[in-house]
Amino acid sequence: MTSQTSVKTLLILGASGDLTGRLLLPGLARLVASGRADGLTLVGAGSDAWTPDQWRARVHEAFAPAAEAADAAGKKALTALAKASPYHQLDVTADGALAALLAGLEGPTAIYFALPPHVSQLACESLHRDQVPAGTRLVMEKPFGASVASARSLNHTLAALVPEDHIHRVDHFLGKATVLNILGLRFANNFLEPVWNREHVQKVEIIFDEDLALEGRARYYDHAGALRDMIQSHLLQIMALMAIEPPATIGERDLRDAIAAVLRASSISAPYANSTRRATYTAGSIAGRNVPDYAQEEGVDAARGTETLAEVRVDIDNWRWKGVPFILRSGKALGVKRKEAVVTFRPVPHLPAGFTGVDSPNQLRIGFGPDTLAFDVDVNGPGSIFSLSRTTLNAELSASALLPYGEVLEGVLSGDPLLSVRGDTAEDCWRILEPVLKAWQRGTVPLEKYDAGSAGPAGWPSSAAAG
Repeated sequence: MTSQTSVKTLLILGASGDLTGRLLLPGLARLVASGRADGLTLVGAGSDAWTPDQWRARVHEAFAPAAEAADAAGKKALTALAKASPYHQLDVTADGALAALLAGLEGPTAIYFALPPHVSQLACESLHRDQVPAGTRLVMEKPFGASVASARSLNHTLAALVPEDHIHRVDHFLGKATVLNILGLRFANNFLEPVWNREHVQKVEIIFDEDLALEGRARYYDHAGALRDMIQSHLLQIMALMAIEPPATIGERDLRDAIAAVLRASSISAPYANSTRRATYTAGSIAGRNVPDYAQEEGVDAARGTETLAEVRVDIDNWRWKGVPFILRSGKALGVKRKEAVVTFRPVPHLPAGFTGVDSPNQLRIGFGPDTLAFDVDVNGPGSIFSLSRTTLNAELSASALLPYGEVLEGVLSGDPLLSVRGDTAEDCWRILEPVLKAWQRGTVPLEKYDAGSAGPAGWPSSAAAG
C-alpha cells in the first residue's frame, strides 16, 4: 500500500513515559511495517535525561514484534526509522523550549502529547500561533480536560494555535474497523433500521468489564476512576454511534455532526442514586491470581473513594430514543472479561397459544476486540416442533491489521480527523457526566463493594447478567 502520509515528522512529547513504550511505538511500528508511513521521521522528547542510545533501544524494543512479522521492506523501513530517530531532553512547559524544537523539525509536524492533561495544557500555553508552523497537527490524549470548564479552556488554547481539523483528540477505543462495523451493520441492512428505535428497542447496554486489576497504574487511575477513565472517554462515543441518525456519508463532517447531535440530546437524570451506581473491588482472585483490596494497592489513597466499577443510565431525548435506557458500565478486576454493546428488543406483542418453551426478547450483541456479531433468536426445536428454544447466529466482523494506536496514528499522519473527538463533543461528554461526579463527591450515591473476580455487586442487574 502506498503512503498517504501528509505529515513528515512525528514528535512524541513524553517519549520516556509508559504510554509511548507500551502503546504508541508498537502502534506506529505496525503502520510503518505495512508501508503506510513512508518518509516519516520520528523524534522523541521527554523530561528524562536519556541518551540517544537509550531512546533508540526503547524504539527498537517496541518495534521488535512488528519487525518479526514484517516482510523485507517492512523490516528495512522499521530499522531505518529507529536508527535515524533523535531524542531531546525538554521541559515542555518552559517558555520557548517547545517552540525552539519545533522550529528545527521538517514539517508538517504532528505533535503527540503523551503527557498528563495539565502538562499538555501548560505546553500548549507556552506556544504562540506564530511559533507553530503551517500544517502542524496537535494530538491530545484522553482525558481531554477534567470538566466542562477545563475542556473548554483547552479548546480555546488549541484553537488559538491551529484549525479545528488539525486537532486530534484521541479515542483509541474508536478503531476504524469498530466504527465502520457498527455503521455498516446499522445502515446496510434494511431489516434493522425500521426497528432501531423506541418502538422496538427495550434497552441498549454498552459494557466494558475488564479482568485486569490496577496493574501499577495507580498514579493515573486513582485520580480518574472508572467513570472518567472509560465512560466519559469511550463509552459515550460508542453509545452515540449506536444511536445516530443515518448520515449522508461516512466522511468526517457528516459523521461527527451526527455524533454531536446525539450527545447534545443526552443526559443523566437526577436523583443520581437511581440513575447511577459505583463500587470498588475488595480482595479476591482472578484466574488463580490473588488480587489485593483496591484500597491496599500501591499508590492508592483510600480516602479518595475512587470507584473501580461505574454504571450510568443515559437518556437520549429525541424522537428516535425517548424513554429507551442506554446503560453504560465499565469496571476492573471482574471475573469475566466482557466488551460488548447489547441491544435488547421488546418482547413480541402476542405469542400464538400452543407454543411451549420460553419466548425471550431478541438480543443483538456487538463484541469489541475481537469484533463479533451475535443475534439471539427463538426457533422451533430441536425436539418438539412446538417448543421454542434460543439459538444464536454468530459472525466475525472485519478486523484491522493495525493496533488501535496504529489506526489513531494513521488518521493523524494522513490528516483524517474522522476518528478523533471534535471539540464540542469533548465538552458535551463532560456536561453529561459532571453532575454525576459532583453527586458522587458529595456522597449521595453509596460506594458499594465487590470481590475481585466476581461479576460485581450482587444487587446490580448488570452483574446478574454477567454472572
